[in-house]
Formats: sequence, structure tokens, C-alpha cells
Amino acid sequence: MSDPRITSSIFTRGAVDLSTLRGPAPASTRPGTPPQGGPSTGAPGVPGAGGDAAIVDVTEATIQSEVLERSMAMPVVVFFGAAGFPESDEFAPVLERLAAESGGAWVLARVDVQQNPRIAQMFRVQGIPMVYAVVGGQPIDAFSGVVPEAQLRQWLQAVLKAGGVTVAEPEDPRLDEADDALMSGDLDAAERAYRKILADSPADAAAEAGLAQVGVARRVAGADPATALAAAESAPDDVAAQLLAADIEVLSGLAEQAYARLVGLVRRTAGEDRETVRQHLVSLFTIAGPDDPAVASARRALASALF
Repeated sequence: MSDPRITSSIFTRGAVDLSTLRGPAPASTRPGTPPQGGPSTGAPGVPGAGGDAAIVDVTEATIQSEVLERSMAMPVVVFFGAAGFPESDEFAPVLERLAAESGGAWVLARVDVQQNPRIAQMFRVQGIPMVYAVVGGQPIDAFSGVVPEAQLRQWLQAVLKAGGVTVAEPEDPRLDEADDALMSGDLDAAERAYRKILADSPADAAAEAGLAQVGVARRVAGADPATALAAAESAPDDVAAQLLAADIEVLSGLAEQAYARLVGLVRRTAGEDRETVRQHLVSLFTIAGPDDPAVASARRALASALF
């Protein structure tokens, strides 16, 4: 399965040459004349449904106006597909829905490779479905095959950033489900849900944070906070007591205090104990995220303690 990600390598090697498609615009696509490649009723295996301005048909006559010129104002995602091909039929509706959800942040331009073989040849399309991102009149990335929707959303976000478009990260219903399970105390269900998200999107920071919270919740289950904190206070070098106290502090909103506690413990330990404390502290960082100022400060302190 493809792993879409922003890279210009295939283009810097000259794999796509659109110069031959940059001829004079036909009369139907010149300023003041409605383009022929606008929304249409669509065909099986190619995304698009009538009346949606976020989705357009593309032919040789309209590729300049609908893709090259339009991409000067917003990112254009070009989908190469054809009716009757199972993967194309499967992937087309997903792209269509995301294009409609985008609110005009990007345009989905569909190309029927059976009707437009020359365009497919220009883009070096060797299999369908295939998707290209065009920004500023130039392709910036591409992938072939069907990819999970979560990966597709991440790819689109990167394309939008490359095109200078700032959009809010769409809500992920899977994440809401996982968070609800965590809040209700169903830790097993929450863990399954977070791990499923991470299987599709290994770098999903929210899912990583949620999974780390599941770990903390499990570790503090059944512990009396006051008793645990008192035990840590009376045994500053007891690794297990200090780790539990740090977990309780994080759940109590005292993350900075927890970080300081474990950084101090790193300084006082060695060998396997030290590595255990370090890993525990890093897992607590995951809950807050790398952009948290307290995490940045604690990471610097940890580095100092280690080296």
C-alpha cells in the first residue's frame, strides 16, 4: 500500500513535463467564457457529482484552465481513474467526499484515462488509481493505489501547506470514540481505539498522547494519591514510588512538578534504573506534546542530567 508523503524527487528527475500542455487556451477557456471542464454528472470510477464546484472534469481542452491556471490560486488534486476498475471505483468516492468537505480549500480534478490517454501519458500514469497534487502550475507530489483515509487526510494537509493554505485540522471521529472510552474508564476499549488509529497513522500525536494517558490511568488504578505522594516523599530514591508519584502529579495537573521529580531521579540513579526513569519521563512528555513549553524545558533538564 502506498505511503503518500510530500517529496519532489520524481519531479526533479523530469518525470512529468507539462510544457506541451501549456498551449494557447481554447476559446471556451479564455477569460470571460465559462470553462467546458466544470462540474458534471460524473461517471463510475471517477470522482465527482453534478453541481459541486470542488470537483471538475478535465480533458486536453481544459487542463490548462482547470489544472494549471487554477493551481496558481489553490492546490489542485488530479485523480486518474476509469470506470469499471475496482480500486478506482473504491477510491473515487473518498476523494469526492473530502473535496466537498474542504470548503473550497482545494479542487479535485478528475481525468478519465480511457478518454484522455494523452494526459495520462504526460503524467506518466502507469496504473490507476493515481493521484497528483499540483501547486503553482507544477506537480509537487503523487501516489498510486488506494491508501487509508487517515493517510490521505495527512497527505492533503501537507499539500495545502505547500500551497500556502491554512485550514483547521478536521476532526477524527475515531479519536472522539477513543477519547470517550478513556473518559468513561474503559481503558481496554480506549487502548484498542488508539492503537487502531496509530496502525493507520503511526505519527498521529493525539493518538500517541491518548495511549500514553491510558498507561498512566492503568498505573495509578487503585492507588491512594495522598498515600502514594507521602511514600515518595519518605523514600526519594525508591524508583517505583517516584514513578507512581509522578503519574499522580500529571493526572492532578502538576506536570511540571512530575517532570522535575523524575529529572532529579535520573540524576541520582544509574544503569537500568536510570533508563527506566528516563523512559517513564519521555512517556509523560507524550501526553502534553512536544510544543508544550514545560516539556521543552524538562527535555533540556533531562539532557543535562544525562550528559
